[in-house]
Amino acid sequence: MNPITSSYLKSPEEMPHAFARAWNDRDAEQLASFFSENAEFVNVVGLWWHDRQSIWKAHEYGLRVIFSNSDLSVGRVTVKAIGENAAIVHARMSLAGQTPLKGNSTPGKRQNIFSFVMAKKKEGWQCVSAHNTDVVPGKETNLVDEGGHIQPVDYR
Repeated sequence: MNPITSSYLKSPEEMPHAFARAWNDRDAEQLASFFSENAEFVNVVGLWWHDRQSIWKAHEYGLRVIFSNSDLSVGRVTVKAIGENAAIVHARMSLAGQTPLKGNSTPGKRQNIFSFVMAKKKEGWQCVSAHNTDVVPGKETNLVDEGGHIQPVDYR
């Protein structure tokens, strides 16, 4: 694959919407274009990618295999400015239509929160770091059992 051309946003709060549009269009190249060349991305299970090309590669696979019929929608978005040239964007999102896996014919809707760290460049805003976290209603943390299986738990 050729290097991915950079795309820039007019404001930091556009990032969740641009990400969701590219996701829903199954356009991993467009999705990755909103990230700087050396951006970091941590997904919901802790996979960690260290540059735009890796972000593209992971999402190209994911959008083709795991999320080929999914719909990602954006809910509440907050922006915290860090000076004039940086901002943290948090977005509540919903994911429906994940590809079934043997033993689970109809995966349910997932809720997640994205954190995007945005940097202003002369051309506009780009994401330099993103972290995606699943929301597990009614749970406080994860617990790894004796068999090494992780499960969300509530200590209350």
